[in-house]
Amino acid sequence: MYKVAALYKFSEIIDPLEFHNEIRIKLKDLCIHGTILVGKEGINGTISSTTKKNLCSAINFIKQKKGFNDLDIKFSSSRKNPFVRLKVKLKKEIVTIGDESIDPTRLAGEYVDPADWNELIEHKDTILIDTRNDYEYSIGTFKDSLNPKTAKFREFPKWIKKKKFTSKEKANKNIAMFCTGGIRCEKASSLMKKEGFKNVYHLKGGILKYFELIPQDNSTWQGECFVFDDRVSIKHDLSEGTYDMCHGCRMPITIIDKKSKKYIRGVACPKCFDKTSKEQKSRYMSRQKQVDLAKKRNKKHIGPKEEVFN
Repeated sequence: MYKVAALYKFSEIIDPLEFHNEIRIKLKDLCIHGTILVGKEGINGTISSTTKKNLCSAINFIKQKKGFNDLDIKFSSSRKNPFVRLKVKLKKEIVTIGDESIDPTRLAGEYVDPADWNELIEHKDTILIDTRNDYEYSIGTFKDSLNPKTAKFREFPKWIKKKKFTSKEKANKNIAMFCTGGIRCEKASSLMKKEGFKNVYHLKGGILKYFELIPQDNSTWQGECFVFDDRVSIKHDLSEGTYDMCHGCRMPITIIDKKSKKYIRGVACPKCFDKTSKEQKSRYMSRQKQVDLAKKRNKKHIGPKEEVFN
């Protein structure tokens, strides 16, 4: 069983390149897999290991860095390694909203602990917003949440402007936001404060921490939660979900999708079959053959690109 940790922290990094190199060397020595993004505004990533000891050593190394002692961490597990390699990347934004003036280290909403979340979102004056993307929303969300129907997080500011919240709503309504691990809704809360919303809240630790701390019998969550690794989705008990992934478009797919004539393993699904050319399908087929050959030799293939929840 593999141990998995999703982590992030908004905290100013004076020398991101040095920070990047130190983390990359240490995590490589510990045989850690996954993806970590490093930028001036902080760190964001998901990592895995075969042993809890190595994973904790990696986390403790990061926590020893100035400004990261209270790193936000969510643990889960996987029957197989959800990552095939370690990637540590330098980024302008550790979660891209497209406006570098939005800075959660200087302006942000209030954290809400999972234990207090249900009370907040059930209040009559609360507007509940899912800050994730449309395909994530489609497989699970909190009851009665608004779906901005974004394809990427950087589209979220446009949705806020298009929604045209009134001055009264900005002054009096509770704005409660959530995402997978807490990073997108924290950055979105900074945007909302900048836009003049007074009562802005975001779920501390995101959906993953809510799953970890709130019993399913007391939960208002409906469905599964999309994750940006080979598990595709997880259930409320943090076990692997029922969804697979189309490696053509990286969208979640169901057993029913796989029965479609437009499903080709590793190539296309009903969502993308008509959107890809014959040349693209041919390339994807070649890639899938290499993946299958690597599996027969009991070797890893780099496969499609891995992502960090964003």
